[in-house]
Amino acid sequence: MCGSHYPAAMPAPEPPDDDSALFRAAVGPVTPLAPATPAPAKPRPRPAARMAERDEAEARTEFQRGVDDLSALAAGDTLAYRRDSVPPQVYQRLRRGRYSAQDELDLHGATQLQAEAMLRQFIGEAHAHDFGCVRIVHGKGQRGASEWPVLKNLVDRMLRQRGDVLAFHSAPAAQGGTGAVLVLLARAR
Repeated sequence: MCGSHYPAAMPAPEPPDDDSALFRAAVGPVTPLAPATPAPAKPRPRPAARMAERDEAEARTEFQRGVDDLSALAAGDTLAYRRDSVPPQVYQRLRRGRYSAQDELDLHGATQLQAEAMLRQFIGEAHAHDFGCVRIVHGKGQRGASEWPVLKNLVDRMLRQRGDVLAFHSAPAAQGGTGAVLVLLARAR
């Protein structure tokens, strides 16, 4: 009998002993990926102006010290201030109401915060128009809940702190008396 002869079967390879070799045998050949571009970096925060912030805090502290140093004015008290550079005759004319006010700001009914903003804007506009004398009506403060006239004291403090204010004095009785103040402003250069 002539028998067909089948090739002898090869014995199966023995499984590898370790898991990583087993994994590599199961997966087969691998092609490494191209290196990925790195993710964009988070934008850096804007640098803080620490010196400017410190200067601002010091200025506020200095302003508050100046505010604390001033004693509160009563309703009938006269507002009066003159820089050394203002001649006494000029101040006397202001005190007597001899300069005509070129503009007027009435703060009646304003809160302290509103009055502060209004006063800053008013003085800025007076400079823009090159006004030399303005009147600010702050009232006598006799109707408020506070024992001191809040707006009158605010106006006094703010005007004293401004470098562009040469002098101020409560208005004569016919122009508002102790409820208004005439302000002499430095001319724009």
